[in-house]
Amino acid sequence: MNLSHATIEPPARTRLHPQDRVGRIVAVTGAHAVILIDGDDGLQPKRTPEIGTLLRVDTPRSVSLCMVSALSSPMPSHAGEEQELRIIEVEFFGELTKDADGFPMSFRRGVSCYPSLGDILYRASTEELGKAYACDTESAIRVGHIAQEPAIPAMVKIDEMLGKHFAILGSTGTGKSCTVALILRRILEKNPQAHVLLLDVHREYAHAFGELAEVIGPSNMHLPFWLLNFEEIVEILIGQQPNRETDIEVLRELIPIAKARYMNNQRRDRSPLQRHRDPVEPGALGVDTPVPYRTSDLIGILDEHIGKLDLRGELAPYKRLKARLESISRDQRYAFMFGSLTIQDTMSQVLSRLFRIPVNGKPIAILELGGLPSEIINVVVSVLARLAFDFGVWNAGQVPLTFVCEEAHRYVPVDKTLGFEPTKRAISRIAKEGRKYGISLCIVSQRPAELDATILSQCNTIFAMRLANERDQQILRAGISDAAGSLLEFMPTMGTGEAITFGEGVAIPTRIKFDILPAGEWPKSNTASVTKSWAREIPAEGFLNEIVMRWRAQSFTPDQQASDMPQPGGPLPHAAEPQPQPVAQGFASLRRASPMSAPTPEAPPPRTNAAAALAGKPPAQQQQSLESLIRQFRS
Repeated sequence: MNLSHATIEPPARTRLHPQDRVGRIVAVTGAHAVILIDGDDGLQPKRTPEIGTLLRVDTPRSVSLCMVSALSSPMPSHAGEEQELRIIEVEFFGELTKDADGFPMSFRRGVSCYPSLGDILYRASTEELGKAYACDTESAIRVGHIAQEPAIPAMVKIDEMLGKHFAILGSTGTGKSCTVALILRRILEKNPQAHVLLLDVHREYAHAFGELAEVIGPSNMHLPFWLLNFEEIVEILIGQQPNRETDIEVLRELIPIAKARYMNNQRRDRSPLQRHRDPVEPGALGVDTPVPYRTSDLIGILDEHIGKLDLRGELAPYKRLKARLESISRDQRYAFMFGSLTIQDTMSQVLSRLFRIPVNGKPIAILELGGLPSEIINVVVSVLARLAFDFGVWNAGQVPLTFVCEEAHRYVPVDKTLGFEPTKRAISRIAKEGRKYGISLCIVSQRPAELDATILSQCNTIFAMRLANERDQQILRAGISDAAGSLLEFMPTMGTGEAITFGEGVAIPTRIKFDILPAGEWPKSNTASVTKSWAREIPAEGFLNEIVMRWRAQSFTPDQQASDMPQPGGPLPHAAEPQPQPVAQGFASLRRASPMSAPTPEAPPPRTNAAAALAGKPPAQQQQSLESLIRQFRS
């Protein structure tokens, strides 16, 4: 008897109830198969599996698993008593290997023994689903449960997800912010010595992380202007004004002179032995060397050039730069960058606070960008992304860092005429090369259509929440297999807190329902109730005065921030966000990770051991290591 064409019943240990039988195979084309659904038994109608349901079929060497990708009734009948022909299409993606006694064991991607015509398909049992979605609990986190079986947890593999970047996409109101908070909190619970930097555009995450977070806002931020590279300082001091080329060349000439003056002043106060330890000689300074300099020195040099007789006909660029420097130094909105009365080399302290070295019980730094001047936000993001990448390069990946970019479409838009080019380059560099140095990227966006396709294509794990726009869906379909692609048909109608997830961070593509965070851990992103707000009387006269004071000071006090938090009895979590759209091309890496192919995973950077090694050192030693790293970077 030819076993490959025989109908193989499930082994006794996993024998399924007759009601679990779905039908028999009537056509096979590679990984695809067509199933003729069994007719009703006359007692009660059988419920047809829905798209995304996992089915199983026995083969001689394994239990093959497949996912329903389409359903149809080629010859529908109008007569109620007639049995109409019903078929489903499935795609095989993996199998449970059998032991010597023929009982299923662990799951693996790919199918080594395909079923044949006439083989019987059953609904996968809870035990088989558990094996298919199983992950090593030591290196995985639970984020919810699968839609097909609430008893099966939805697990995410940390190293695979963070080792190769991930994206969380969804329209306004789909629960995107709550999903970000949930995933990051679960990662931090598992890895209390982690290093995460979160860019918070709308000041919504401080409440979600509480004591775990170092919250950095305009009122307590210190990002000295001398950390900016030349393109970034040009954007602030010159911008896009007409005839800017002359001003740029003047600034390019004067900044190294100001840096040399600062270093010479510092060297005079030190012993010859200390001078020998300087990583860079004043004469070797470049315009992008990350060493301090003073705006007062820069203004003084400008005055010197303005006073030269031979430049009387070319004073305009020098006067414009001087006026802009003096204006911006007095502007309270730029105090976090230009407001220090004294200039010191605080690069170690800045990196220590941003990248949580030492962690000191706060593994995540939340940078609130909401109160910054709109014209400078892109520059700040450029500086942070560049520092994160350079930090990874110069510590050789010993301290893995996760860079979370909220509202990513603002910084890496697909439109070449929008955004700030250095910001695009800095984030793109993390996406393309960051894995080698332990720098992982999390892209969060409501507008995937407006995201640079190169950035999104580097994200090997995707959490796609409700996306109603057809272009968004087309972009995601381009990167996954047919079986998982059929799941995307649910995206326009998925509920709040649901997602289609696929890629290397999850066992197989699936539709999941995220866990609900406790009310005290919700981000401050819930949709306001207009009717409740309008039902209240406008507060006392001091209300507007308080708003004006905040506006002018460009900051919120802690009490004001607390008053903005979601109140008990407010809207449910997973209920507010910005809106989505698509991006195209790429996704080659995701295609390799699709359920039809068993990928050859690249070894992720050694995240846990390196972080643990750093955490084992006293804070003083960690600070010394950071300072040594900066000296190496400058040299």
